Amino acid sequence: MVGRWLIGFANHALSALLTKRNFDATLQRYIANMLAVVLNILLVVAILGYFGLQTTSFAALLAGVGLAIGAAWSGLLGNFAAGAFIIIFRPYKLGDYVVAGGVEGTVIEIGMFNTIINTPDNVMSVVGNARVSADVIKNFSSNGYRRVDRTAQVAFGVDALDAIARLKAVLGAIPNVLTDPAPDVEILDFNERGTVLCVRPYCHTDHYWQVYFDTNRLIAETFGAAAYGAPHTVHQVRQG
Repeated sequence: MVGRWLIGFANHALSALLTKRNFDATLQRYIANMLAVVLNILLVVAILGYFGLQTTSFAALLAGVGLAIGAAWSGLLGNFAAGAFIIIFRPYKLGDYVVAGGVEGTVIEIGMFNTIINTPDNVMSVVGNARVSADVIKNFSSNGYRRVDRTAQVAFGVDALDAIARLKAVLGAIPNVLTDPAPDVEILDFNERGTVLCVRPYCHTDHYWQVYFDTNRLIAETFGAAAYGAPHTVHQVRQG
């Protein structure tokens, strides 16, 4: 009973110290749980030794059991260790929009074993921290803005430079599009239907999809108002 009280006191003191030092709450739970496990094992070994039992064999047995459990729970332990590194190195935080472990969405929880991500179609996805750490992490919220990449197909016979000028004149009117950096509209490629333009406004991550869809609509409206012909494939047939 005294040992358990001391363990509780030690955990409480450690938590208070970490809180005072502004440690992350999840990291505090990691450290407190690890301390509690270690101290409880030491308490059991100390009690057995006090009553005259040989603790050497018990320690060996405990090590063997720990090894067996570790092998059986290797996946969970891997997630646990990966979660500790995520908390320490902070590749992302709550509220960030990321691609992690092959899942794209907003981080709503960073747990001891899993990271919970809410995808754009409002589906909660639970991803193991080990999978997150083993894969490439893309954090779209770490920078102040991101680029929206769209393309516009211009038909044969349409002046591509005129189309570029028209789009540049109206892109800035889309809500939440940044003026610095200014939107890019350039010739990207040529294909069998004509000229392909890249249309690239910039915005904050929170407004990405709004700007994405508004840009598509603006391209259609601008080309329609200019009465551009519909893109089509041109075939030349030679008569022998």
